[in-house]
Amino acid sequence: MNYHQEYQASIDNPEAFWLDKAQHLDWFTPPQTALSENTNGYPQWFKGGKLNTSYLALDHHVNAGRGDAAALIYDSPVTNTQETWTYNTLLNEVATLAGALTSLGVTKGDTVIVYMPMIPQAAVAMLAVARIGAIHSVVFGGFAASELAVRIDDAEPALIITASCGIEGKKLLPYKPMVDDAIALARHKPVGCVVYQRQQLNASLVDDFDHDWQALCNASEPVSCTPVDATDPLYILYTSGTTGKPKGVVRDNGGHAVALNYSMQAIYGIDQGDVFWAASDVGWVVGHSYIVYGPLIKGATTVMFEGKPVGTPDAGAFWRMVEQHKINVLFAAPTAFRAIRKEDPEANCIARYDLSSLRTIFMAGERLDPPTYHWTVEKTGKPVVDHWWQTETGWPICSNPIGIEALSTKPGSSSVPTPGFNVRVLAANGEPVATGEKGAIAISLPLPPGCLTTIWRDHKRFTQGYLQEFEGYYSTGDNGYIDEEGFVFIMGRTDDVINVAGHRLSTGEMEEVLASHNAVAECSVIGVADVLKGQIPVGLVLLKDGVQVDEAAFEQELIAKVRNTIGPVASFKRAVIVNRLPKTRSGKILRKLLRQIAADEPINIPSTIDDPASVTEIADLMKHKGLVER
Repeated sequence: MNYHQEYQASIDNPEAFWLDKAQHLDWFTPPQTALSENTNGYPQWFKGGKLNTSYLALDHHVNAGRGDAAALIYDSPVTNTQETWTYNTLLNEVATLAGALTSLGVTKGDTVIVYMPMIPQAAVAMLAVARIGAIHSVVFGGFAASELAVRIDDAEPALIITASCGIEGKKLLPYKPMVDDAIALARHKPVGCVVYQRQQLNASLVDDFDHDWQALCNASEPVSCTPVDATDPLYILYTSGTTGKPKGVVRDNGGHAVALNYSMQAIYGIDQGDVFWAASDVGWVVGHSYIVYGPLIKGATTVMFEGKPVGTPDAGAFWRMVEQHKINVLFAAPTAFRAIRKEDPEANCIARYDLSSLRTIFMAGERLDPPTYHWTVEKTGKPVVDHWWQTETGWPICSNPIGIEALSTKPGSSSVPTPGFNVRVLAANGEPVATGEKGAIAISLPLPPGCLTTIWRDHKRFTQGYLQEFEGYYSTGDNGYIDEEGFVFIMGRTDDVINVAGHRLSTGEMEEVLASHNAVAECSVIGVADVLKGQIPVGLVLLKDGVQVDEAAFEQELIAKVRNTIGPVASFKRAVIVNRLPKTRSGKILRKLLRQIAADEPINIPSTIDDPASVTEIADLMKHKGLVER
């Protein structure tokens, strides 16, 4: 079956299509129906089916006689460590930690926050929580205590699992103090904390609250998997919202497993025994889908890399990984390849390594700019696939489906809709636009398996944020168009969330931090194009009347404030003092206009503007400060 036949089958009869794909999994109780409605009237997949995601990822393969096969390769240039974990080893570690969690009172349906660096124990923690039917919420280790506290209050975890430290380059980041500070800030108090002690830094533990990971596991027995309903939550993953309050995206067990198992072969061309490397972090959706769950459910070997594309030790790090571990598919954000290109424009490092095992390079997380695409193709000699998806969808909406049929490539396009995703381009009135015309990208309901089922404890926000704009559709929040051959081109976001190195960050959240400075009267944060990271946030700050500051020192204060509140992941490094900000007569800052100025686009000054001269002033200032794209 070619791509067009496969895709059409998924659209014409989604229930039959996905029920067939579900049969490829090892269910405890196979589902008899594919699609139904939950209590909120929203579509749900595989109700009546029972399974366990940890079982699919581990026990199934061990039971099939593949226990000695490589499940996980850990490569950490920052600690000079390399390990290969077999399916047997990983299963034993997961089952034992699951027993330890049970001994601490964690049961089916409880939530557990995982705040870990890129080490195998992060995957062990996720799989152990899933094993006992609990719900994990992984929080990226780079987030500050205040951000972690917000997630503690929303998820209300029974327990937190963390490590003594993370490592950024040569810098140790103590995690336990941040966890302690977050718990102190949070209204909800977990009953305890499990701490994995890394040899690089030993964390001080609090009696009767903290538990040493190794000591706890030594005193615990492995446990078997707890069956869960297909519709039961597997995890909560927080993503930035336009209001600054994070949204807890909820993923179910059944649809998630079916979608990821299908995608590994259909999209990435990965089968049992292949080596797949998603160069991401377990704190992001890519880490959930394609470091931990997807490859292991498929029976492939997954790779965990604790390092950066450059500087650990050089711009050849990725290529060394490919040669050494015989990687078949590499998946990373375009910003990683821009960083490599910046340090090694002639790709001299590539010549030092054998890339013969590498079949395809995938990129996602932000728009793949044509120069980066062409450089990567030219220098590696490998096919490069730009594919598009979101935290909310959990797997690609659009891609070149290598495992079904490798299609031609169009630089600037994320290829064609993935089977199951009925992608449309709509006008503001909800009507489809003509081929090639730009509009809002939306997906006709029902969404395929594997996508979010709700927002944690806030289904109203889910409905308002995704289903309300266009009746019968999921609104992606992205603009773009579909050409005459069905290729989708994503042009950018329609909201005030910016994309920094593949990480979606709320400008509203950063504005709240800047506005909390006692010298700041008003501010606006916009995304400005950046060659390396795609976008970087820039703060435009209006001082209170009569306040005098040293501009350089003040900028550093604001940078530190954002770093301490949100974390270094924000990449906030520019704050510019302005005399006024363009506003409507009602006082609303015209952020879209600011983004147009920064992008050097034609400016459409709305009739509602209060002070038209402010536009010229701000445009001149931004050009003077080097904040306008050239």
